[in-house]
Amino acid sequence: MSMKKWVAIIVSIALVFSLAACCVGQNTEPTIADASAEEVTEGELHFKIGNTEVSVDWESNNSVKALKKLVESEPLVIDMSKYGGFEQVGSLGTSLPRDDKQITTTAGDIVLYSGNQIVVFYGSNSWAYTRLGRITDKTASELADLLGNGNVKITISSL
Repeated sequence: MSMKKWVAIIVSIALVFSLAACCVGQNTEPTIADASAEEVTEGELHFKIGNTEVSVDWESNNSVKALKKLVESEPLVIDMSKYGGFEQVGSLGTSLPRDDKQITTTAGDIVLYSGNQIVVFYGSNSWAYTRLGRITDKTASELADLLGNGNVKITISSL
């Protein structure tokens, strides 16, 4: 093996050890992004549009786990704004982990946009989102009635 390769290997090993050493003693308080499945599977998420509770088939991903962690002590009430004639958008007030993928939504889809906004669709759109869930007990027409007539509030809570 050449001298350059040995030097590269030694430098790489030294870098790994120095990076590991600089993390020792740092604050390791859990954040919303660190929520593990064991911490948050107890509470089921409940979703209300205005005063109407709707059934949601939630995704099994880190974003939903973090959302469960966020609402475990108190409900999250989000002021939503009607946008584009097909969706309601509202700020979560914090960022959640995201895994955006290009998707085409349909009425009932609930997604995370830019890591810090929740979007509920009563129409369709194509964009890069992280899927959170899907409303399962309302038709497209019922969702248009609930979401398409001006701004609404949604409430997300845990049991």
